[in-house]
Amino acid sequence: MLVLDFGAQYVQLIVRRIREHNVYAEIVPCSISAERLRELQPTALVLSGGPSSVYDEDAPDYDPAIFDLGIPVLGICYGCQLMAHALGGKVGPGDQREYGRTELHVLRPGKLLAGVLEHTTCWMSHGDRVEAVPEGFEVLARTEHSPIAAMADPERRLCGVQFHPEVQHTPEGHLILRNFLYEIAGCTGTWRTESFIQQAVAEIREQVGDERVLCTLSGGVDSSVVAMLLDRAIGDQLTCMFIDHGLLRKNEADEVCATFKPRLGERFVFVDASDHFLERLADVDDPEQKRRIIGETFIRTFERESAKLGDFKFIAHGTLYPDVIESGGDETATIKTHHNVGGLPNDMTFVKNIEPLRSLFKDEVRQVGLKLGLPESVVWRQPFPGPGLAVRIVGSVTRERLEMVREADAILREEIEEAGIDWLAQWFAVLATMRSVGVMGDGRTYEHPVILRCVTTDDFMTADWADLPHELLGRISNRIVNEVRGVNRVVYDITSKPPGTIEWE
Repeated sequence: MLVLDFGAQYVQLIVRRIREHNVYAEIVPCSISAERLRELQPTALVLSGGPSSVYDEDAPDYDPAIFDLGIPVLGICYGCQLMAHALGGKVGPGDQREYGRTELHVLRPGKLLAGVLEHTTCWMSHGDRVEAVPEGFEVLARTEHSPIAAMADPERRLCGVQFHPEVQHTPEGHLILRNFLYEIAGCTGTWRTESFIQQAVAEIREQVGDERVLCTLSGGVDSSVVAMLLDRAIGDQLTCMFIDHGLLRKNEADEVCATFKPRLGERFVFVDASDHFLERLADVDDPEQKRRIIGETFIRTFERESAKLGDFKFIAHGTLYPDVIESGGDETATIKTHHNVGGLPNDMTFVKNIEPLRSLFKDEVRQVGLKLGLPESVVWRQPFPGPGLAVRIVGSVTRERLEMVREADAILREEIEEAGIDWLAQWFAVLATMRSVGVMGDGRTYEHPVILRCVTTDDFMTADWADLPHELLGRISNRIVNEVRGVNRVVYDITSKPPGTIEWE
């Protein structure tokens, strides 16, 4: 299944929902040609939403011949309007915009809405609407302000919905996508984690040939899975290098060495470059600049240290799909640069990157890790950004500030573990370099606040703050203020994503 991206910020959710039905899906640019699509031979296409109007002069380019390929197509929101416009229907500005939950009235279910309640809710986000369907289409559903909220041409297997079935706010969206995949597109739902491993191993072997690969191993879930995947694919051609950049959590370097040295033997190389990284980050407070400096310094350190071990043509990273999306794509805005996506120098000596996980979400990576035999302590480890604690200090990085955030983070993690809380997706401490007035020992203090960030999420593209017991939060706060020098205040971040991101920088 191929999803054409027309600029929807959360187009990856469409891919994720499709994969939940055991159908493999990937995103391609909306400008892809029909000829290229014929070569790729997808089972069906999905046209994503997007911020444009079909009448805008700068509306995204697309090849109208995609509707003549003879394969099923589902248009979502803007994709639905585009389908109607391209095939002779009518699209115009609605009398009233529709944003948020909206009541949906099913007029005739057809295959697309089979099993959907006659009256249900859906999630809308649009200004334009389809006002007349193209020839051969029938109207399947409406809302108060959208006379054509769903349409279909059964003969050509073309259909569109004005709402967003991929979001959780459309309660029957899961069923609608399943209907399209199984009843209209004829998918069989045979894609599994094992399928990905087999395909990835074959692609790595073809790409690498008999060359050597350097894997940038951080000890996190993503790079660990990449290391084991490469180990299965190319064996002794692989060397994994772990660089301690001085920005790790408490005791983390020792834990990584203890996990991977026994597994990889001489193919595991440890490098302590903490002094060099901290020198490069001195007096830098802009988060994007931090990420770029760390990304470049990582590469230069890998180049320098790997040269001592011989020639490496390839370098491997644990890049995931959310990293790619947030770093910006063909139609998608940049949220933040990920150090291994947009922070790599153009003149690095490694000929090519290997990023076998760049099409996967975090939960899918964990499943791959389990299938590859990684211990659960590694597989279920919470995500930790490549730039490390540098992006958990709001401001410039110093040894003193690193020690403060490192100790506060260790206390938080220790208390969460002691409380037996196992439903968090990510939990960590952030140090703000601003200062606030406090009172300790009957004296005035003017020191730093620590922010606690604890979230729940399925895909890390959206997230909710975790409603932790107040008694636990009080205990954590008390320990941090008493045990971490330089901190006199603890606050709890209750911002969801969006509008915030999970990390502070």
